[in-house]
Order: sequence, then structure tokens, then C-alpha cells
Amino acid sequence: MSILQTAERSSHLDPSENVIFQRHFIAYKEAAKLISGTVLEIGSGEGYGISELAGKTEKYLAIDKFDSPISEDLMGKHNIEFKQMNVPPLRGIADNSMDFVVTFQVIEHIQDDELFIKEIHRVLKPGGKAVLTTPNILMSLSRNPWHMREYTPSEMKDILHTSFKNIDLKGVYGNEKVMNYYAENKKSVDKIRKWDIFNLEKNLPRWMFQIPYDILNRFNRHKLQDNNESLVDGIHFADYSVKDVSDGCLDYFCIVTK
Repeated sequence: MSILQTAERSSHLDPSENVIFQRHFIAYKEAAKLISGTVLEIGSGEGYGISELAGKTEKYLAIDKFDSPISEDLMGKHNIEFKQMNVPPLRGIADNSMDFVVTFQVIEHIQDDELFIKEIHRVLKPGGKAVLTTPNILMSLSRNPWHMREYTPSEMKDILHTSFKNIDLKGVYGNEKVMNYYAENKKSVDKIRKWDIFNLEKNLPRWMFQIPYDILNRFNRHKLQDNNESLVDGIHFADYSVKDVSDGCLDYFCIVTK
């Protein structure tokens, strides 16, 4: 995998990424309680969520900008199809064809987020649901140049309301262990930002800031792992929970119904 992909594609294979991996994994655990029938995942990434969800479905269609590894064993057990494509639009996916759409940590990367939501609405069957997560900008520690934007709670509601009337907006929260890591991460990020005397974080174009961000992000996560090994290793998806949304949630967990 190239450096241009690494910052935003978390992996369970790197111990330094365990905290963010478990934060993303809770979304799959929660979605597994909801889904059935024909399911579309937009942004399947490393493919680790497919094993959590595919067994709950009759057909599972995964799409991603990059190739996603799906084991032959998993493909043999379930009706899984993978398509590599950029979105939106959702090319080749028929109107009113999906019972559920899941898309985790994707919308923040999409240039035309309104079209993205419109396309999700288009492919859902009447009564179908989409489950979506994305970071809460109020809890982000720095600018992420890989993201087109991040949302406040009211902005999140506004973009969902462009196509959906029935919206259940919740948040992903961490327990004391998670928030201790968050505090350590904030200290570390603040130390790095002190060296940014020209305010390049805010002033550089996104494309110029991506690789420096990637390098610093990896360096910071590995440093946190070295200095807080038991804390980083000890965080599990069960240390996260989904509750009513507030300014203090780490991510939004959105359920919308067509």
C-alpha cells in the first residue's frame, strides 16, 4: 500500500493503530445488529468489516476506490461481490435495489457530499436504511488534509436532510480509557503544532499538506504506542459506545430511512 493511502486506511495489523481501528470497528458491530437482505457497503477499505456483516445478509456488495482484500474463504461462504470505483455516482447500481447501505468514515472524503447522500437515497428501497459514520469536527485535534470537510452536529443534520426526512443522529463515545488516550494524543499533537510557526497546517493547500500530515500522523501514533503501550493495546471496541449525539462525541453514527 502506498503512503498516499495509509493515513486514512486503518489496519488491525499495526498495533499503533489499535485505538482508531477499534473506534471504526464499533460501527460494524452496531450495524450488524441492524442489517439484513441486500446490503451495499461504500468504502470497504481493508475489508475487515465484511466478515462482520456479510453473514447477516442475502447479498453483500462492497465498493471502494482501491482494491479491497476479501478472502476466498469468506467469498465462498457468502454472496459477496466487490466493485472498484470512485463515488459518487453509484454507477451500475439500480434505483430502489438495496435494503441497507453502510458507509463508514467516507463522506468526509467526498467532494460533492450532497450528491453522495442523494445517490444513497436513490439506491435504497422504500423503507430501506443507511448507516453512516464520520468524524465530529468539534473533537478533531488538527486539520486533516485528506478530508474535504468535517461536520458540526447541525451541519451533519443539514446534509442528511438534503435527501432524507427520517434521521436518527447518534454519536460514538469512548470510555475513560479511550478518553485518556485522547488526552495523551492531544498533548502530543499540540507539541508538534508548536513547531508550525508559519501556520502551514491551515494555509497549505490540501494536496501539499497530505504527505507531511501522513508522515507526522504515523510518527505520532507510533510514539504514543511506545509511551503508552498498555493503554493503546488495551483498548477494545467494547470501550466505545453509541448514544444520543452531543458536541462531545468522537464520530457521528447516523441512521437514515427512505
